[in-house]
Amino acid sequence: MASSSALKAPTDSRYAPLTAYLRTVSQTHIAMTFAEIEALVGHPLPASARRHRAWWSNNPSNSVITWAWLAAGYKSEQVDMEAGRLVFRRVEEEGRIPAVAEAAPAADRASLLQALYGALKGTVTVPDGTDLTAPTATDWRADR
Repeated sequence: MASSSALKAPTDSRYAPLTAYLRTVSQTHIAMTFAEIEALVGHPLPASARRHRAWWSNNPSNSVITWAWLAAGYKSEQVDMEAGRLVFRRVEEEGRIPAVAEAAPAADRASLLQALYGALKGTVTVPDGTDLTAPTATDWRADR
């Protein structure tokens, strides 16, 4: 895992006040409403924050706000889109952020992918005689 000092939210980000706030809180779980986050950062959240659950994901390539809580050592969870609230949960060790493939060096991403493929071993079975390279559609043409 990368430490929060290795992965920092941009200090000039419009969501830097959220990072600063989360770093000052000693709780492991922080429940917040979308309105509280807006008040904290001093501007409204984009409309997509209220329409798309994925906007609150922990994928750092998803949104600049994601870096705000990851850099503070938290993950988002229990997102309630209808009520406009969520919970930030401190990651296992204070000051640590979740391991994410996008933030990891290439060698770490490769080992992560190997581990994921290894974890899936035995979960898919292909019946004997199945040609995995055969076209699946009846109207398959190579010139398309």
